[in-house]
Amino acid sequence: MLFRPCIDLHDGKVKQIVGSTLTDNVAIALVTNFETDRPSSYYAALYRDDGLRGGHVIMLGPGNEAAAREALAAYPGGLQVGGGIMAESAASFIDAGASHVIVTSYVFSEGIIQWERLGLLEKTVGRGRLVLDLSCRKSENNYIVACDRWQTPTSVTLTKKIMEDLAAHCDEFLVHAVEVEGKRQGVDEEFVRLLAAWSPITVTYAGGVRSLPDLEVVRRAGRGKVDVTVGSALDIFGGTLSYREVVEWGKINQ
Repeated sequence: MLFRPCIDLHDGKVKQIVGSTLTDNVAIALVTNFETDRPSSYYAALYRDDGLRGGHVIMLGPGNEAAAREALAAYPGGLQVGGGIMAESAASFIDAGASHVIVTSYVFSEGIIQWERLGLLEKTVGRGRLVLDLSCRKSENNYIVACDRWQTPTSVTLTKKIMEDLAAHCDEFLVHAVEVEGKRQGVDEEFVRLLAAWSPITVTYAGGVRSLPDLEVVRRAGRGKVDVTVGSALDIFGGTLSYREVVEWGKINQ
């Protein structure tokens, strides 16, 4: 199990946002937990110096590509990048230093899995450099894959078979529990258990971590098979959870 760091970008700045409020609906106010003028490269260099690999840079909307590339340049090969990436742009991010590209909406277009697009991505960058974002909204007893900055539920219900079928075409999964993401109210333990049981490849869980005991919940529920990322709760992003303590916890539990 690994601790995976993150750099979330919005309007060209490093921010931490409550994911469920990132919507085109003007009636819903965007909730920002943290914003800084420090460049993305500052955080990339921090993760590089601490030997943290497999973190992700997420571009939340337009206007973030320059900041994403700056982070990749500061830590070549150490970070993944996602947000609006398509087959046409994927290789350029690998060339810019990304270890992997993370893709959601391009593959889950029009509410279904676009297998032809997935095949094109696999051909373009290779299975070993592709991460599929299977971030989900909970619906009754199921988890539904959401795309378009988690605004749009697809017709894809996450199941063991779906994860096995998709795993044949990518290297890892990144999964946000959208209902709890950014809220610092605890993790979705049931979801973590399902990910551990269903995913045949590396999967990283994001959403709701606020403390070291929450990290232990992920470790136990995920049986050591599910990696974890932490954002808003960390003191480097305005929270109260010590980044240094999380780094040390990660080293002990990897």
